[in-house]
Amino acid sequence: MRLTILGGGGFRVPLVYRALLDDPAHAVSEVVLHDTDPRRVAVIAEVLTRLARGHPAPVPVRVEHRLDDALAGAGFVFSAIRVGGTAGRIRDERIPLSEGVLGQETVGAGGVLYGLRTVPVALHIAERIAALAPKAWVINFTNPAGTVTEAMSQVLGDRVIGICDSPVGLVRRAARAAGVEPAAFDDTGRVDYDYVGLNHLGWLRSLTLDGTELLPGLLADDAALGSFEEGRLFGADWLRTLGALPNEYLHYYYFRRETLDSVRETTETRGEFLDQQQGGFFERAASAGGPEGAYELWERTRLEREETYMAHSREASGGWQRDSHDLEGGGYDRVALALMHAIVGGSGTRLILNVRNGTTVPQLAPDAIVETVCEVTSQGARPLPCAPLPEDQLGLMLQVKAVERATVEAAVYKDRDAALRALALHPLVDSPAVAARILERAAREV
Repeated sequence: MRLTILGGGGFRVPLVYRALLDDPAHAVSEVVLHDTDPRRVAVIAEVLTRLARGHPAPVPVRVEHRLDDALAGAGFVFSAIRVGGTAGRIRDERIPLSEGVLGQETVGAGGVLYGLRTVPVALHIAERIAALAPKAWVINFTNPAGTVTEAMSQVLGDRVIGICDSPVGLVRRAARAAGVEPAAFDDTGRVDYDYVGLNHLGWLRSLTLDGTELLPGLLADDAALGSFEEGRLFGADWLRTLGALPNEYLHYYYFRRETLDSVRETTETRGEFLDQQQGGFFERAASAGGPEGAYELWERTRLEREETYMAHSREASGGWQRDSHDLEGGGYDRVALALMHAIVGGSGTRLILNVRNGTTVPQLAPDAIVETVCEVTSQGARPLPCAPLPEDQLGLMLQVKAVERATVEAAVYKDRDAALRALALHPLVDSPAVAARILERAAREV
């Protein structure tokens, strides 16, 4: 089976390839890389060459510079593109900040701006996949993942599935803190959980081991909550008040003022950090003299990237460093591999994915993309029923889903009113006048 990676020059592509090399099932027979930046994809191909060195059965890799050539014959398409590059991300962060609201890649005004830029490209990709590889399964990691998956599903239906590593990381960290051995996840049916929301906006509301509910005990234990990332990020008192464990990105909503203050106090946004870090990496790696040098530079840069993840939110919650358990979590590379295995093998695996809602959350449209626990078979991913949502969770989901759908509408129909609605209705943008100024400046600076 051929796997095509769109955004093949992406910094985290080697993580996907490493997972494929370690895959005992050898689910993928060939990897095709496609990227609009020839230098980046050439560097990543060098890193993959080094990873494959000495492996008894390395997965062949080739680079295709034309999108249609990359898609033809694909069994799976992994989409991880960044429209506008890191320069676009910096604008998405800086323009909202200039108006006194949070600028972030996937959340708030920054996420809307990124979606407006990305959806037309994602729709074009979806149309080419439908034409050239209609039986392919599309795994979307392109941010903002909920918005982009929703747009692509208009063309591809249920054959596009969005993934994110945040939910599985939360489940595993919470389970570890509650005393669950990692091996328990390998025994089918022992660990169960209820997670529901939208991409970067979800809650872990139940966690059981052999039928015994663990979440209330975990929420009551200050020491256990302080042992993992989300516990430290939100604080024991607030988590007990919520009665659930939120996805880390909800820190931007629950602690908006604190996070905004932290961002304002720094001279560099996350996008500016990554632009400098990754730009330097690709420049040095291009002249590193071969796969060995490129790989060593990549490994050092990767660790620095992971250690600085969500630094502003950690600073706003007291300032602390990520430990080794926080750096684990499943990784989107392993989520993607598990999803491919389940579809190819028809195993009935349960994963947290971004899929069409159906009847999972009755208050949302059936075709709205939600992030929840799914059963995956050869027929794709089916969302499982979940417990009713309390009003605070449902209200936030409904508001942000309205933003996502307005973003898609604006991008598809070039509708300024829909774009203004998307920005102004977001909970982190508190003024239609501010939303209008953000939209106008973004249009000028394209």
